[in-house]
Amino acid sequence: MGFSQAFPVACINNLPSIVCISKRKLCVSTAKLSPDNDPLLLSATASASLRAEPLFLDPYAGCFVPDNTPEDVIPDLHPYCLAAKFIDDKLLHTVSLIDGLKQLVFLTDGMDTRPYRLQWPTSTIIFDISPEIVFKFAAEKLKDVGAKIPKGCIFCHIPLESSDMEQAMQFKGYSGSRPSIWVLQGFPMMTLANFEEVLSMISSLAMKGSLFLGELPACLAETDPEIKSNIRQWLDKLFMSKGFRVEMINYEEIAGSYGKDFASGHNNSILFAAEQLLHSDDQMESWRREFQRIENEGDEDGFEEL
Repeated sequence: MGFSQAFPVACINNLPSIVCISKRKLCVSTAKLSPDNDPLLLSATASASLRAEPLFLDPYAGCFVPDNTPEDVIPDLHPYCLAAKFIDDKLLHTVSLIDGLKQLVFLTDGMDTRPYRLQWPTSTIIFDISPEIVFKFAAEKLKDVGAKIPKGCIFCHIPLESSDMEQAMQFKGYSGSRPSIWVLQGFPMMTLANFEEVLSMISSLAMKGSLFLGELPACLAETDPEIKSNIRQWLDKLFMSKGFRVEMINYEEIAGSYGKDFASGHNNSILFAAEQLLHSDDQMESWRREFQRIENEGDEDGFEEL
């Protein structure tokens, strides 16, 4: 069995036990693991091994892959690579349309190299939410090969194990009153409930109109993955329940736009792009304070209730 097939990229079935402690803490492993036996690390490395695909160049993927990895385990066109290319292009286009501070939030496996390999405009702040053990391993590897964040940008890591994710992000400078782009790829999730927690968190933090795109493991779907119409309806209902309008992206169409052929038989992920329709908690709080200020000024001017 090839390295990239040892742990499925879209859905990890052999993760250790997980626990949810609070609304703002996502489900994470409670086991004490080492870099040699951590399935999160092994899965992240498997995904990195796919990013040598000619569709796009990840100059840093090789630093994560063991020297003894067989060269023939990388398929000609893997759905993970198609999704990564689509996300890259969508990210760069959307960021270019934002004036002022740009906020990017990557929910990853800890080995996402987008902060280093993509050319971000100045005044971009990048948040990476990922497992601590994987991120530390990757950070050392990236440091060894001289990877750097683009000049004028800020990079912040938020451990997946944080007791209060929202507070940790705000402490690092995140603002729900500014536009943001959220990306989900490789993020460890075992159940649909895990993903619903992610959606709830983003719904609270993302300003109205913000973009959320990424890959959702098809194994989390409640309907038969073979029935495309049901999957689309299920996805619409799931995202709308948290205030998002979602579009399910067709892998074959994406491949065609890049002049590639794609066989969907081995695909086990759902590619999506969603727009936040609700106001963030920060926006609601700002309006509450403004309404209170106006009300207080009215009282001071002697207005009386009728």
